[in-house]
Amino acid sequence: MENNSRKLEFYGGEWVSFLPFIIFLALIILTTFIWASTSNGALWVPAFTALIVAFFFAKDKKLYAETIIKGMSSTDAIIPIVCWIFAGVFAMILRASGLANGIAGLAASAGIKGTFFIIISFIACAIFATATGTGFGTIAAGMGVLYPAGIALGAHPALLAGAIISGGAFGDNLAPVSDTTICSATSQGVDVPGVVRSRLKYALTSAVIVIIGIIIIGSGYDGSATSSITIDYDPKTLFMLIPVALTIWIAIKVGDIIIATTIGSVLAAVTAVASGLLDFIQIDPVDAAKSALIRVYGTGLDRTVDGVIFDGINGMIQVILLALLLFGSIEIMKAGHGDIKLLNVLGKIAKSPRGAEFVISAMIIILSALMGLNAPAILTVGASFAKPLSQKYGISPYRTANLLDAQSNTFVYSMPWTPAIIYTIGFAKNSAVPLQAAQVTPYVLYAYAMLAVMFASIILGIGRYDNMEKAKNN
Repeated sequence: MENNSRKLEFYGGEWVSFLPFIIFLALIILTTFIWASTSNGALWVPAFTALIVAFFFAKDKKLYAETIIKGMSSTDAIIPIVCWIFAGVFAMILRASGLANGIAGLAASAGIKGTFFIIISFIACAIFATATGTGFGTIAAGMGVLYPAGIALGAHPALLAGAIISGGAFGDNLAPVSDTTICSATSQGVDVPGVVRSRLKYALTSAVIVIIGIIIIGSGYDGSATSSITIDYDPKTLFMLIPVALTIWIAIKVGDIIIATTIGSVLAAVTAVASGLLDFIQIDPVDAAKSALIRVYGTGLDRTVDGVIFDGINGMIQVILLALLLFGSIEIMKAGHGDIKLLNVLGKIAKSPRGAEFVISAMIIILSALMGLNAPAILTVGASFAKPLSQKYGISPYRTANLLDAQSNTFVYSMPWTPAIIYTIGFAKNSAVPLQAAQVTPYVLYAYAMLAVMFASIILGIGRYDNMEKAKNN
């Protein structure tokens, strides 16, 4: 298929290129909030239906089809999908080994439970994400291990899930190796270390607000219904902390989640099998529904391959399919110049430095929330719109990079249609307390704390001229 960069024309103009998102969001609200559905179809059907409806508004149907394929096959789409698969298998090995129960038992014996455990989970996830630069990898590890342990310890389920996501968002915002940090810094032509140092004040302030919020919300929750009085666990499960620690160390050293989780999965599997904690591959009898096939093709088919590898990959199917469909919608919006239309309109609103910062924030918040991904949104807004706008009003490029990064790590982690939330509830689905997207959204406290901190800094003018002298010398 030839590589085309032609503009995709729509009946009704460039704004119609947003139609896949509009229909998708409308149907998500219907299925998730009104019907309270947690099935896979509650996500896939709206995303697919949105692409079908928008098809009839495209003037060039062949170009529309090619645009969908271009979006789904892009590097931006494939990289996170591959990461999710590898991280999902690693997390499933840890879960199947019983590590979560071991951590819960150890924490209970030390008197750590409920809200205190949620705070520890947030801090641990924030450290892990800052070290590795991956929000999704952090969610996989946290939901695979800390979530079931916290449930056993009487923690508020949705608040705990929100704290795990918040820790991932914190690291995605702050980590020097994070794609958002790199994209925001390079789009403004400034150095990554300088950007990280200048955004510490925003990230740490938001983290403190999160901890205070966890204490306030958690104090009003009675977890006795889900907590165990005594938690029985096999002490050998704590051996699994060894591959966890090694995986974190590898991720920090190489800065690549696929390398880290590949080695981590092998180490975890060897440790679990050697400790007698699990059978790496299970061969189980099929259910009665397949008996007809057995009768037709023989008894050789009365077995099915199962186990942690299958479960780990299978658990990622929902978020992978959703992401592919969303990337198709993203490419349609870009090919139809809808993003340019939106940014041009917003760019005309700015009349002052403060107004410019509000507009840049609005640009990145809207696009990242629609896309469900932050790095592509930063690349869309950064160099072409945010940079000239900030230069026009004398705003430091370090400040602009911080606005792009911080604001892109807010709604992208908390809206119920985003991959982060879907990824999270996918891990919770087979736990003692499954969750719906709408239940988790209010408790991703870092998203709202960061919004409050950044808008307060805009109003007060904090950080607007950070490192101006250094920026002039670049």
